[in-house]
Amino acid sequence: MKKLNKKIFTTLFFSIFSTVTGVGIVVPLLPVYAHDLGASGIYIGLIFGSFSLSRTFLLPYFGRYSDKKGRKPFIVAGLCGYTLVSLAFILANNVESLIGIRFVQGITSAMIMPAVQAYVGDITPPGREGFTMGLFNMSMFLGLSIGPLIGGEIRDHFSLDTSFASMGVLAFAGFLLSLFLLPPTRSESVVSRGTNPIEWKQILYDSDMAGLFLFRLAYAACIGVIWSFLPVLGELEFSLSSSSIGILVTMGIFSSGLLHIPMGFLADRINRKTMVVTGGLIISYAIFSFAWADSFNDLVVASVLFGFGGGVSMPALMALSVLKGNATEAMGSVMGLLAMAHSLGMLTGSLLGGLMMDVFQLRRAFPSGGVIMILCVGLFIVLTYHKKVAPARADSRTGPLDLEG
Repeated sequence: MKKLNKKIFTTLFFSIFSTVTGVGIVVPLLPVYAHDLGASGIYIGLIFGSFSLSRTFLLPYFGRYSDKKGRKPFIVAGLCGYTLVSLAFILANNVESLIGIRFVQGITSAMIMPAVQAYVGDITPPGREGFTMGLFNMSMFLGLSIGPLIGGEIRDHFSLDTSFASMGVLAFAGFLLSLFLLPPTRSESVVSRGTNPIEWKQILYDSDMAGLFLFRLAYAACIGVIWSFLPVLGELEFSLSSSSIGILVTMGIFSSGLLHIPMGFLADRINRKTMVVTGGLIISYAIFSFAWADSFNDLVVASVLFGFGGGVSMPALMALSVLKGNATEAMGSVMGLLAMAHSLGMLTGSLLGGLMMDVFQLRRAFPSGGVIMILCVGLFIVLTYHKKVAPARADSRTGPLDLEG
């Protein structure tokens, strides 16, 4: 029976953990930095939007090319790019340069994430997809939880440039780990297989993949709504401090991260489709709960509940994605499409929530995410209900996806 390559897994885990922690240190500080440089609200939006724009459209292409050329070249090049971007932030002296730097950072992110997740999928033993992907996702959730806390301390005690330098050091650490500890590209299974991967557009036309794509998009849309408008709601209607708002956001991330390992273990033993749908319904209720909140404690409950829903659904969703990647022999394309769905969802949630806020009121921003989630849960059921139990690894490249196990 195939066993997990612990050396590769550990290298990828700590490479992504260090890089995401560095990103977490800097991203919450960017709006303040941009404002100090004279940026208006629309320019602050462009700073974040430029990252999502370049990342969204390049993710499926880099994912597909990693299916052809191997994972390591894209991981190493992307992490090297992240290091250089960190230095560029220090040199930036106007809003336009920040927008350009973030655009380039989106390109480097598009190189890293599908290749890394596909590599983890390549080495995952059959029957352990949920646990392995849940464990790996802890690298990102821990980084996103720790990064903002470290960033605030660094800026308070040192300077913003020190925060940028810290991101660079951590990205460089990830680069060195991947460069020297990952095996040569020629030894990767995706290269030694020697097959020509399926076009990513063909994969997206598959009804199972469409269901996974839409659910991931809806989940990210809800995240976009929360990250964009929870700080505003907390400050304007509850007079919360910045630290209290940071705790609210972090609790949602951290509670989700804590569940990924046990829920991943569970996803390898019960119906994965049921877990995805259950988590989606919990997420929907949590989003509406933000609009109904009357106190800080209500916001805490809503944030933790949202994290719980994500912790239930995402390990199962990623396990199904690994199965689809194995069945099509296009793991990079599958992971690239899911990462693309995440970026599109973040954009959709932020823009739709902002529209609802401007046309109606602030609290109406949150139900917009809940409506998207409910619709996409329904579409997920419709697009995947016809599938029956199948082996964990299909024999053909268009073989069925196991949605029942």
